[in-house]
Amino acid sequence: MTDLTWKEFERVELRAGTIVAAEAFPEARKPAYKLTVDFGDEIGIRRSSAQITDHYTLDELVGKQVMGVVNFPRKQIGPFMSECLVTGFIQADGSVILAVPDRPCPNGVRLA
Repeated sequence: MTDLTWKEFERVELRAGTIVAAEAFPEARKPAYKLTVDFGDEIGIRRSSAQITDHYTLDELVGKQVMGVVNFPRKQIGPFMSECLVTGFIQADGSVILAVPDRPCPNGVRLA
């Protein structure tokens, strides 16, 4: 592991957002959902593919706040264009637990 400089870390736009829509993504190679996330007025709405089907249902995701990287380049995932990276913690079995704020915060607020 190499150290990251503070200047490098500051370039990563990690922002809070609220999932406003979640749908199945049957075309994905690994089980995933298509998420629509509201990152507030400055960033807007972004879409992301997330491999979180082991721990979350579509219904429980809508309204959930998450942390996402909003300044990665867009990425084509099969027929879907991912516009941000919703973050999570990979478990020993390969499943993912979402990284979420522990209290509600404004959409678009940056991780400090």
